[in-house]
Amino acid sequence: MLETLNLTVRFGGHVAVNAVSCRFEPGTLTAIVGPNGAGKTTYFNLISGQLAATAGSVHLNGRELTGLPASARTRAGLGRAFQLTNLFPNLSVLENVRLAVQATKEGAHSRGLNLWSIWSDHAQLTNRALEILQSVSMSAQQEAPVASLPHGDQRKLEVALLMALEPAVYMFDEPTAGMSHDEAPVILDLIRQLKKDKTKTILLVEHKMDVVRELADRIIVLHNGTLVADGEPGEVIASPIVQEVYLGKAKVAA
Repeated sequence: MLETLNLTVRFGGHVAVNAVSCRFEPGTLTAIVGPNGAGKTTYFNLISGQLAATAGSVHLNGRELTGLPASARTRAGLGRAFQLTNLFPNLSVLENVRLAVQATKEGAHSRGLNLWSIWSDHAQLTNRALEILQSVSMSAQQEAPVASLPHGDQRKLEVALLMALEPAVYMFDEPTAGMSHDEAPVILDLIRQLKKDKTKTILLVEHKMDVVRELADRIIVLHNGTLVADGEPGEVIASPIVQEVYLGKAKVAA
């Protein structure tokens, strides 16, 4: 279980996230929505450690993560995908995934970068990386340099890296941003597959309401950094406050 308690961040006199308390349970995909500037990505950054909180706390399975850097939160089980891809462009697709698998295995065994252990585990690491690439339908591109991939395949690869890290929590910040109409369904299919594992918690920041309606088990709405609605998708989308602050009183189908 992931939980934030009164999570707050201020930039000068501006409160970007205002005392947000929320629990996210395994087996649930929660969509975080709101108008531009509502604090959605900032809230993500506070959870994953890219930003330090002014007040409040973050907990995962009872462990407080608030004072930890992003790297330590990743090792604790938070997996974060960004609006822009976060890959090693000059390495191959396989090398990118193998590095993520290696980081997970090394962290699990607390061995550090030991050359002998890396050599002995090389085949195991590679086989695991190949399994992950197969699951995201990228086996054919395993030797390709990441820089040569189209944007949609780079987003798929970023999901593969998250899978390699074996997180308890998957955090997707507008996963289809910048993707063509033909590319976006591939990423959404991957998220649907991840949803089948009921031990995982998934958080999704997304502007496209059709995507939210289809994927989300729950929606929370931020407005001016404050949590203003929380519940089942149909109930939240139809609520007067969401019509007011998020949809601008327009029809939901618009």
